[in-house]
Amino acid sequence: MNTIGFIGLGVMGGPMAANLLRKGYAVTVYNRTPGRTEELEKLGADVAASIPETVRSADVVISMISNDQAIEQIYYGENGVLAALKPGTTVIDSSTISPALARRLANDVAAQFCDFMDAPVTGSKPAAIEGTLLFMVGGSKTTVAAHRELLLAMGKEVIHVGDSGSGAVAKVAHNTIVGINAAGLIEGMAIAAKGGLDASSFLRIVQSGGAASKQADLKGNKIIDHDFSVQFSLDLMLKDLKLSAALTDGLGVSTPMLEAAKSLFQIGQASGYGELDLAALARVYEEWIGMRIGNVAAAPSSSAEEELAAASSAAEYISEKERRKKARLSLEIPVMLSIYQWLQEGSFSGQSLPGYIRDVSEDGLQISSASPLEKDMFVIVHLPPEAGLPPMTARIIRIEKENGMFKYGCLLTALSLYQRIQLKEYIDSKLPD
Repeated sequence: MNTIGFIGLGVMGGPMAANLLRKGYAVTVYNRTPGRTEELEKLGADVAASIPETVRSADVVISMISNDQAIEQIYYGENGVLAALKPGTTVIDSSTISPALARRLANDVAAQFCDFMDAPVTGSKPAAIEGTLLFMVGGSKTTVAAHRELLLAMGKEVIHVGDSGSGAVAKVAHNTIVGINAAGLIEGMAIAAKGGLDASSFLRIVQSGGAASKQADLKGNKIIDHDFSVQFSLDLMLKDLKLSAALTDGLGVSTPMLEAAKSLFQIGQASGYGELDLAALARVYEEWIGMRIGNVAAAPSSSAEEELAAASSAAEYISEKERRKKARLSLEIPVMLSIYQWLQEGSFSGQSLPGYIRDVSEDGLQISSASPLEKDMFVIVHLPPEAGLPPMTARIIRIEKENGMFKYGCLLTALSLYQRIQLKEYIDSKLPD
């Protein structure tokens, strides 16, 4: 039976190493962050003080690391895996990384007369604990076949998807669907909640109908209970969606749903929920709808502090929304307006005018200018550089004149969700206390 060197003992790696130990494998473990080896020691693991110590004694090296940057450090650092490999070792990386990096690792491991498999997994923390992970594996058929039994000690199925890098492609494509499904589930539950439906009853409908999904099973009750303990973090979900965006850009694949999901998880990260479970994206929607999706009283898995903070956040959101409704707060943020008009000859004429943002709404802006413009005209609004926002396209839908100034109600177009939240934060920073 092979001797295993296991590097990376986080949410997934720790349970995977534990299952190997329970199946009788000799396992030496290493983690960059101390304090994650105690339970594994009780199961019989040897704890290494360094990567070279882990690698030199192993027939098979398994890594489960968070991202490309960490893999670069673990493998290519001065005391990294590649520097310590002995010929004949098999290297299995189960991290979710870019296909390009997986292929580079395969080439560099082969140069050391060793075998490599990129073998990312699906199933998240519960499956890692239960030993029911699915491995999607890139590498030679011979190498995969020789290590199938080892992988099945940590999972229920091994699918060989192609040459080196193919496992990484499969995982990125798979997690694109996961992110889109999760966002769709949360959005649907937000609609139901705002419409006055009981969240648990609606979730039962989802699970029994055409909207049924693994995400509904895994995340539905977590959303309702505000249990955002980590099975798979929001940060990691966003990281995987970014990997997918980079891959699809290179492949030339149009991915509008990927871009929408990525923007939503960027908002979740910017809102401070990155280290929570990806189900915490629900908090973003709760801020938007001004209420909890689930029953406030039904939150046994969350701490009292978390519930108080969530209730406070919702109350602040509602209070701010009502404050805007009751009193149109006075703003005077200077902007430049680019005005473009169509000429019959088939070209555009344009000019730039000074203006001000006077008010904001969920869908648009009220801007003012001394210059008369026309309804349905499109303008480009350039905010001050400090806003960190690109020029925004807006269509004039309403015109008022007051004290020699024209006030224009403008509907924003082609502005991503992430940019909308940036705009809101910038406007809020300019509101009077």
